[in-house]
Formats: sequence, C-alpha cells, structure tokens
Amino acid sequence: MSTTALGVSALFMVGCCALAQIARVICRRLVTREGLVPVLINEAIAAAELCACCFELIIVADNFGVSMYAVCLFLLTIWWGRVWGDASACPYTHMEDVVEGRTSFKEMALRSWAELMGGCCVYRVVQVFWWLELAETHRGRAFEACNADLQVSPYLGAVIEGVATLLCRLASKAISEKEPRFGSYIDSFIGTSLVVAAFNFSGGYFNPVLATALKWGCRGHTHMEHIIVYWIGACAGAVLSIPVFKVPAVRRLLLGEEAGSKSKSKQE
Repeated sequence: MSTTALGVSALFMVGCCALAQIARVICRRLVTREGLVPVLINEAIAAAELCACCFELIIVADNFGVSMYAVCLFLLTIWWGRVWGDASACPYTHMEDVVEGRTSFKEMALRSWAELMGGCCVYRVVQVFWWLELAETHRGRAFEACNADLQVSPYLGAVIEGVATLLCRLASKAISEKEPRFGSYIDSFIGTSLVVAAFNFSGGYFNPVLATALKWGCRGHTHMEHIIVYWIGACAGAVLSIPVFKVPAVRRLLLGEEAGSKSKSKQE
C-alpha cells in the first residue's frame, strides 16, 4: 500500500484527537458547574476519540501490518494519557474505584453508559469518512460486514483478555505509585506490547467499551461469547489486580524489597 494511504489514516487520527480536544475545551467553558455532568461528557468524548482512532487503526493493521499499528497505538496512548485528565474511557477503572470505595455504583454505571454512547455513536462519523474513500485502503470498508478478532475459544479468549488486563493494571498501579521518570512512556509501551502479544488471539482490546464499539455483532462470535471474552474477562482481570497488587511478593517484584516489606508489616 502507498504511503499516501497511511498519511490519510494518520491525518484522520490526528484530526479526531484535535476535534476531541476542542470539544473538551468547549465543554469546560459551557459547563462550568461542578458535578457529574461534565465528568460524563468528558468520558463520552474520550471514548469517542479512542474508538474513532481505533477504527482507523484496524485499517492500518490490515494494510500496513501490526508493527505500524503498534507504533501508532503507542503514540496515541501517550497523547491520551496527557489530555484525558480523569476520564478513562474504560468501565473497569470505575469498577476498581467502587471496590476500593472511591466512587458509588451509580457513578460507575453512568460513566460506563456515557463511554458506551460515545464509543458506539462515533462509528457513524468514521463510516462517512470511509465512504468518501479518500484512500485506497478505505474502498468498500464503509458498509463491509465486520469479522470478529477472536481466534481461540471464548473461554481461552476471556483468560487472555483477563490475564493481559491484570498485567496491564498491575503495571499502571506500580508506575503510578513509584512515579519513575518517563512513567507515561513506560506505561504506554507495556500496554502496547500486551496488545500486540494478544492481537492474533483475542484482538488485544483490554477495554469492554472499545471491544463493543468495534466488534459487537461481528461474524465469528455470538453476543454472549463477546460478553464473556471482552466484558467478564477484562473486568475480572482488572478487579483482581486490586488484591494481587497488595500481595507482598508482587509489591516486592514491582516496587522493590522495601515496598514489599511495608505491605507485609501492614498486613501483620
């Protein structure tokens, strides 16, 4: 494929990020009061930005390979980490907050709903862009039937999504607590590496909203199999990361001997 087609995909993703940032600025100016409304709007914007870019990343992966896909994803995750603020565009982070008592079940449900709305509705924008066929890689993609990325059994797929999400969340918690230099780059590299490792098995989504926006109803799995793999698997891995991160041996491995000793003394 030509570099022009890659350039069109890159410009589309940059444009999506720019429009999302403009939307965030407008939101801050129009919705000045405190409360849940601006939080939900920011979650919807972040999810729309995430899913729009990842729709285009499918084009990149199909035509330019997983390596180019990984480079683009790495750069995007660094950007998102800088501009999203408190938004996560991912339901299981709110589930973790509920388990740890930092938020209510109601807020978790509303945030997840806002993320689903933002992620699923943005497909119409992507579809119009593909329909224009500005690049050869977009020909026929606007109305093409999609295929599931799940290449293994649903239960193995759930394990893959769950374990990878667990590892990803453990790494993020360790980086957040240790605050190393270039921590955001390290976090993005780990996340991207795990996505690439799972790419040919489950698709490597590690985000129920992203998986639902991109692959719900696609040929290759039923709705229940989709829920088992991308919702139950990923959410179970994320919630499991909370007690696992408190295990002294895990903290010693991720944070050093001193952190492990402190955790052990607290438990005693």
